[in-house]
Amino acid sequence: MSDSVERAAVGVVGESVERVAAAVEDAGGTPATGDLDAVLAAEPDALVTVGEDALLSLTARPDLPGSPVLPVDGGRGVRSVPLSTVDDAMEALVTGTGEIHRYPVVGVYVGDDVRARALTDVTLLTAEPARISEYAVVTDGTTVARFRADGVVVATPAGSHGYARRVDAPVVAYGTGVGAVAPIAPFATNADHWVLDLDSISLRVERDEVPVELLADDRRVDGIEPGVSVSVSVVDTLPVLSVPASSHPYTGSP
Repeated sequence: MSDSVERAAVGVVGESVERVAAAVEDAGGTPATGDLDAVLAAEPDALVTVGEDALLSLTARPDLPGSPVLPVDGGRGVRSVPLSTVDDAMEALVTGTGEIHRYPVVGVYVGDDVRARALTDVTLLTAEPARISEYAVVTDGTTVARFRADGVVVATPAGSHGYARRVDAPVVAYGTGVGAVAPIAPFATNADHWVLDLDSISLRVERDEVPVELLADDRRVDGIEPGVSVSVSVVDTLPVLSVPASSHPYTGSP
């Protein structure tokens, strides 16, 4: 979706804030800096997150801003601007150049309770190194697989370029509504991987052998007992602004 709204007030959070704020001022905008709560309270016309941690801290919140977000050095999974091109990027942001791409944010449910949000991935992982447990993957109430492994990961389109790709999960396209599911260090050498509807994926620990932890975007959420369902569903979307300097998730270049 094209976007041509000029933005005078620009919030900036994360790393290298002074560098980005100066670029906003040079482009004719007014930067707002500080902690994330203070910047969002100022209701900026757009928000710049600098660094992947700043982006994931934003999407962990239950109240995403309605204004567009421009990631700088935000990781491979979303359209992101390198810090080296931030001057051109802020010029485009302030003058209203760019397009909006909406990335799904999933809620992470333990039983019926929402315990976290994730932009990139949700993982069950044994708490002790080099120990395995047994896991089940369920979609629409049907068990599609059981396997023994160190863990299992569900990746959104934004996350399928990251850790999930390193465990051989497929890359899934933005806008498809699906996620990639893969075992982590499976006991079997011919383990499958799955592409499933993001609104229908559940995971379960099948054996009480070793402690298993739940992580959302690499943040520890809780320990998970055997037989307890961990499910994901899309609960929000992140409006990411893509400007001419933004990299494409598939190529890493504009």
